[in-house]
Amino acid sequence: MKPGAMIIGTGSALPSRVLTNRDLEEMVDTSDEWIVQRTGIKERRIVGPGESNSKLAVEAAKKALEEARVSPEELDLIIVGTLTPDYLMPSVAVLVQKELGAVRAGAFDLSATCSGFLYGLSVADQYVRVAPERKILVIGSEVLSTKVNWEDRTTCVLFGDGAGAVVVTGSRDDRGVLSTHLHADGSLWHLLTLKGCGSLYPPCGKELPREEYFIRMQGREVFKNAVRAMETVALEALESNGVQPEDLALVIPHQANRRIIEALRERLGLPPEKVFVNLHKYGNTSAASIPIALDEAVREKRLSPGDLVLMVAFGGGFTWASALIRW
Repeated sequence: MKPGAMIIGTGSALPSRVLTNRDLEEMVDTSDEWIVQRTGIKERRIVGPGESNSKLAVEAAKKALEEARVSPEELDLIIVGTLTPDYLMPSVAVLVQKELGAVRAGAFDLSATCSGFLYGLSVADQYVRVAPERKILVIGSEVLSTKVNWEDRTTCVLFGDGAGAVVVTGSRDDRGVLSTHLHADGSLWHLLTLKGCGSLYPPCGKELPREEYFIRMQGREVFKNAVRAMETVALEALESNGVQPEDLALVIPHQANRRIIEALRERLGLPPEKVFVNLHKYGNTSAASIPIALDEAVREKRLSPGDLVLMVAFGGGFTWASALIRW
């Protein structure tokens, strides 16, 4: 099958405030050694005054548009993967559209937790397969620090804020998205939740304990499912395209936990240099993690034209996804 969406520009944005493990030692009963050993995270970025999801998304988008040499007026569609929008209404995507001046573009948010960027990329890929001239902005943007219980040491050490963006259009040659693969299992929703603030349990209600208005996770079960699902969906992408793991130039996994990434690397039989990791700097930024990592890989010149790149994600819901790209 001919490649579909070709990524022609990448960008990322991060809050200015750095929250280190040493800082967390002053906030909650934890230690730098404990966090690094169990997660691989050393620090993360946290929004401060004047920073928001939409502002990070706009900054990342501007960088991606500049690299792509595409003006906002040329955009046909803006897709934002996020679970932490500025408001329930309007969407982050329309705020981005307004700030960019993308007057021709449709815009919507997509909620698939940590898989949100790959779900959004898959949607964009289908659009440009029908009309290759379309130009689409796909963003993953999160401010998870606003949904973290800073008294819960099992979760507050994990998450950070940030945004990543790509501009895609129809492939002009054999480069671009070869395939995307999307999956979900709602029967496991209870293992990773943020129950409060939805319509069932609104913020003004008192039906839930306070802790349910923040991210809650059953870590061991999430870990087991994440490793299994990411391996399965990674192999699905390779097998669908007749590709062997050794053919890959780079794997860009969702940056959730170093042990999950290492388990995936070992199961694919890849050397460390073929798996991109920036988890230690930013923590788990959910839908933003893959596009931030992709942008860093591009700017570090880790990718060359024709390289095969595999992106893999897993998140709450559960959702999981992969995309295989010829760069």
